[in-house]
Amino acid sequence: MKAIGIVGSPRKGGNTEILTKHTLKAIEEEGLDTELIRLAGLDIRPCDACTACREEEQCPIDDDLFPLYTKMKEAEAIILASPVYYGSATALLKALMERTGHISGSRRVFAGKVGGPLVVARRAGQNFTFAQIMYWFHILGFFMPGSTYWNIAFG
Repeated sequence: MKAIGIVGSPRKGGNTEILTKHTLKAIEEEGLDTELIRLAGLDIRPCDACTACREEEQCPIDDDLFPLYTKMKEAEAIILASPVYYGSATALLKALMERTGHISGSRRVFAGKVGGPLVVARRAGQNFTFAQIMYWFHILGFFMPGSTYWNIAFG
């Protein structure tokens, strides 16, 4: 089994990446293979609503998304991690969520996988950002283990 942690922060080595690494380490201790994926430095553009993905499981936008989408399909568990920027997930992570959501569409390729939101905030917006990521997981059919507060960090 494999779990991937996708860091939506544009800052390499920042708090979001540190906490994602910490989380993946705990998962490794349970016997799963893990991989950390940084969106920083990748070219992931927003959806342009061309609707090509309705016909086939592909996207005509020539960027770094599709290899990442393939890794997401192959993983049994996915952590989406984001700092809070102006009360929301980062544009990088939202572009990933939009595009993978549209491409997977009614194909239900993520149904039954385990999803884990991880949010880092300085002051406010963490609850909305957590809900935003959690809602994406629910729409695509992920299971999410319950938690009380360990998924949100202030720093």
